[in-house]
Amino acid sequence: MLELLAPAGSPEAVTAAVQAGADAVYLGYGSFNARRNAKNFSPEEAAAAISYCHLRGVKVYLTLNTLVTDRELPQAAQLAGEASELGADAVLVQDLGVARMLRQTVPDLPVHASTQMTIHSLDGVKLAAELGMRRVVLARELGRGDIEYICQRSPIEIEVFVHGALCMCWSGQCFFSSVVGGRSGNRGLCAQPCRLKYGWDGRARDYPLSLKDLSLAGYLEQLRKMGVACVKIEGRMKRPEYVAVVTSVYARAIREGREPTGEELEQLRQAFSRQGFTDGYYTGRTGPGMFGVREKEEEPRELFQEMRERYLKEEPRREPVKLYAMVRRDEPAQVAAEDREGRVAAVSGPVPEQARNVPLTREKVEGQIARTGGTPFSCESARAYVEEGLSLPLSALNALRREALDQLAALRTALPRRRREAFHAGVRYENRREPPVLTVSVRLAGQVTRELCALKPALLYLPAEEGAACPDKVELAQRAGVEVAALLPRVAFDRERDQLAAALEKLKGLGVTQALAGTWGMVPLARELGLTLRGDYGLGVYNSQALKELKRLGFVSATASFELKLAQIRDISKAVDIEMLVYGRLPLMLTQNCLIHTHTGRCTCENDNRLTDRRGEQFPVVKAFGCRSEILNGKKLFLADKGEDWRRLGLWAGRLMFTTENARECVQVLERYLGRGSYAPNDFTRGLYYRDVE
Repeated sequence: MLELLAPAGSPEAVTAAVQAGADAVYLGYGSFNARRNAKNFSPEEAAAAISYCHLRGVKVYLTLNTLVTDRELPQAAQLAGEASELGADAVLVQDLGVARMLRQTVPDLPVHASTQMTIHSLDGVKLAAELGMRRVVLARELGRGDIEYICQRSPIEIEVFVHGALCMCWSGQCFFSSVVGGRSGNRGLCAQPCRLKYGWDGRARDYPLSLKDLSLAGYLEQLRKMGVACVKIEGRMKRPEYVAVVTSVYARAIREGREPTGEELEQLRQAFSRQGFTDGYYTGRTGPGMFGVREKEEEPRELFQEMRERYLKEEPRREPVKLYAMVRRDEPAQVAAEDREGRVAAVSGPVPEQARNVPLTREKVEGQIARTGGTPFSCESARAYVEEGLSLPLSALNALRREALDQLAALRTALPRRRREAFHAGVRYENRREPPVLTVSVRLAGQVTRELCALKPALLYLPAEEGAACPDKVELAQRAGVEVAALLPRVAFDRERDQLAAALEKLKGLGVTQALAGTWGMVPLARELGLTLRGDYGLGVYNSQALKELKRLGFVSATASFELKLAQIRDISKAVDIEMLVYGRLPLMLTQNCLIHTHTGRCTCENDNRLTDRRGEQFPVVKAFGCRSEILNGKKLFLADKGEDWRRLGLWAGRLMFTTENARECVQVLERYLGRGSYAPNDFTRGLYYRDVE
């Protein structure tokens, strides 16, 4: 049966989820989780929640799914150690460095790959398994066929979101909130810029980035048959009554092997929706129908009050147990309780006496031990062996039953015996002392010219599909002595793998030996083709442990997250070469929905398409691999005049990232960074390198 995983943003929400029928709950513990604004749990609250859940047969997963700095890693290790000792059933992670730390400090604590890891292909799942993950939460953008393909071949468990808010951007690849507002979604403080107004005609008058909430309420049996292990409800920021309503609808449907009824679907809508729900990614019906906003509606007070009374005043959830009793002459009376997992608690009491009036009967004893009211248990069956002619006070039987159930409860909530080791950062690598080289990445082959190559960048990153389509550009660079590396897309479904592999094979035939990977799903393909691996910004390199893990995986370089400050990049122990973005329009969002086609109904990607926000800021929207869209920052990152700052960080390279620039601009920019000319963008930003990101 599908495991139903419900959100718990507060202790009351834990009660709501459990009593509504959840098989597992996930909650935030400490400050390193993707909902830092939720009421995250203190150690005492977490301990109480885990005990409450385990007593009732519910698992507890703790979220540790944000990017973490070197200074924060010891605290994260402390939290993980506490979580393991408290009995958490698993922890969710995004950061590769955190995953490495967990293997060292709490090797017995299961680790799940958060949706923030942008895992969306079988290759990504297999790599997660290689990293020691027990389960992967797949990206929400996958369709029915994509999920089924992965489930049928996955070496580990697959978890799928079935209800709740949808991010416009692929999770783990959104930088809109941090670049524009200084609050990072990768650090758990997304300001939700996708819910604001934008426009295409220079005025913000609509909501082209606000998706309806997801609901796969009609596909639960399909997901079960595919082999999905767990279905997940989003909503740690939601109130407990919402959790109770949504969880109860899904729990009943799963338990009864059906889809929700019309009445239940209406309850979901009343609890929360944005002009209804969408199943567009799952069914492949993307486009305008997926978008919606939260309209002002009256709170469903009666529904919420009913659910609140149910989970606070009753205990509708009671775990089935079998009860046994034995009453024999000259022996202490015995009562035992057994749960469905095979745990047994047996107790003994007073010796029965010879009956003077009415002797004890088997039926009377069975009826007495079956009375489990006021406990989290329900009697599945009661069996007793009672010898004739004996007497025992009913109060003694009651006491034995209570003691047996108390002992069974203690067994169910017993803390696991797990190893806990101290966190050691390990060997520290010295920073490079020689000045960094310059590398160049382009979006289009047309940006590669003889003039650009004559300036001899140390490495040219060319999108794989562009290079395969324009081999003359590859040869042009190589003749100029410029090495070319394949720039891999951050997102490519399994059904797009052959297309990408063919492009890489063609590039390999042209002498290309390196590849730049921005998500985990791209790594196995590059390895398979024997390409040297470099890591892009999409991997979220935020600490020294992540670099050590990349080295173990065979990477020769990595791109530091551009959400880091310069001092943080300087202080990272560089187990592999580090590259830093020093010029270009920073990526804000990568979307599965083609924004341009959704707006115009046509493929006009080659036009100058720009979104405008409420302040008049314009954001270019360009085509990404697979007819996806990428939103770029309106201002260009420019650090040519700050060379003294970034050139002494111990970097291997500074990268110029060309996106909307024409060929002439590309040359001018590179010349300026080489110390020639006077090029500067009309409007530019220093990025996040000089300011704190929350």
